[in-house]
Amino acid sequence: MDVIEDPNPTLVASTPLNMTRAPTPKPLEILDPTTNRSNPLYKRLGFPFRGIFRDITARLPYYISDWTDAYNYRVIPATAMIFFANVLPAIAFSLDLIETTGQYGVTEVLIASSLAAGLFSLFAAQPLCIVGVTGPITVFNKTIYDTLQKQSNPPEYLHFVGWVYFWAALMHWSFAIWNGANFLRYLTRFACDTFGFFVAWVYLQYGVQMTTRQLQNSSADAAYASIILSLLVVIVAQLFNVAANSRLFHRHARRFLSDYGLPISVVVVSGCAYWGRFNVSHPATLPIGHSFEPVGGRSWLVPFWEMHEVKWIFIALPFGFALFVLFAFDRQVSALIAQGSEFPLRKPPGFHYDFFLLGIMTFIAGILGIPAPNGLIPQAPIHTQSLVVHGIPHKHEDEESNVPEEKTAGNAHIEGLPKEEPIAVVEQRVSNLAQGALSIVLLTGPFLHLLSFIPRGVLAGLFWHMGIDALVGNAITQRILFLLRDRTLQVEGDPLLK
Repeated sequence: MDVIEDPNPTLVASTPLNMTRAPTPKPLEILDPTTNRSNPLYKRLGFPFRGIFRDITARLPYYISDWTDAYNYRVIPATAMIFFANVLPAIAFSLDLIETTGQYGVTEVLIASSLAAGLFSLFAAQPLCIVGVTGPITVFNKTIYDTLQKQSNPPEYLHFVGWVYFWAALMHWSFAIWNGANFLRYLTRFACDTFGFFVAWVYLQYGVQMTTRQLQNSSADAAYASIILSLLVVIVAQLFNVAANSRLFHRHARRFLSDYGLPISVVVVSGCAYWGRFNVSHPATLPIGHSFEPVGGRSWLVPFWEMHEVKWIFIALPFGFALFVLFAFDRQVSALIAQGSEFPLRKPPGFHYDFFLLGIMTFIAGILGIPAPNGLIPQAPIHTQSLVVHGIPHKHEDEESNVPEEKTAGNAHIEGLPKEEPIAVVEQRVSNLAQGALSIVLLTGPFLHLLSFIPRGVLAGLFWHMGIDALVGNAITQRILFLLRDRTLQVEGDPLLK
């Protein structure tokens, strides 16, 4: 089926159909002097490294186009969307870790997010997958802290965590070198949907948890103001979604609301916290530290190799294995969801090589004393979705259809006009790199001070909004609604009827 350019030139600078496409890469070949025949180079390397080598050789021809293809309007809203959806939840997830351990701060979280974005945007085989600080790693690090505090003579916390990250990094590298990602062939889409369904409920639960803490740690006025701010974020963001998927306004306006609804909601509601009676109640805001300085005035280098008691080095091994298992599943599932079949991707992925890079990032996190980044759900598929370009496909003459054509803007359908469909994804590295650079900018004095004005209630509402969005688009939710729907009112042609 042929396609034409997106009829929205003001929103899309150039269609992905005009992007630079490198030829399909071929395996490098060398001459075998013993057999005098040509063999693929990866066979000469043996079974180890085969997956990493294939990932690199498959993606390398597209590296230049990964940068040139970024000359597209879709990169701007994608950067804004993923910046707000990545940084603010990462800080919120880390509040427990920040306030309990005293070993991490907002600076460490932002440094971890920016380093992960820089590493994966510059060197990853699939730069669309977002890597950052997640809820599981904050819970994991807090569990380590609580466990060590129960010991009579515990080691220094960051030194022990450094060894945990070191063991986990070794397992990451071994898994990638021995092509462990091949086991993904046994991971079905149902497993990914189930995990995404679980993560969506985690976001909803964490929003409730942040709200209930305000009732315990703040005055009644501040707590109720935080609850109202949380609900305002959800209501405003959802109203933007409804307007974007309706027949209201011009199609350009609807797309603008779809692209920037979340950032606008966060900024506007944060401003409301300092207006009228909200300002009098003094709702709790985010804690901040000093620009580019770790908590407690320690050095950025954590010499965990100087741990004196050898027993703690080996005690860290099972913790490293647990972290490896967590990252192996979380990272691969987030990568699969971000590269789902509903997205018309054209460039090859790289599961083995990218997991090797994740091991490097984990090792760096141990040296710097920052939380280890991991694959993000639902941020990774949100990033891909924000880069989708819609166009009008042309039907061949031999294609017959009795269904009337429709015009779409978001999910709004207008009968009698051609229907827009996803025709491509702007596959590039700039949006991921840009949101990491914005995290560094946020660490500067003026912006860090500005970050301290964001109420915690706004973050709770952000969690609820992202959880609701993830639930609505999840296949498990669709199956549940299908089972509850009246059989006589089932939509004809629904795939679940097959």
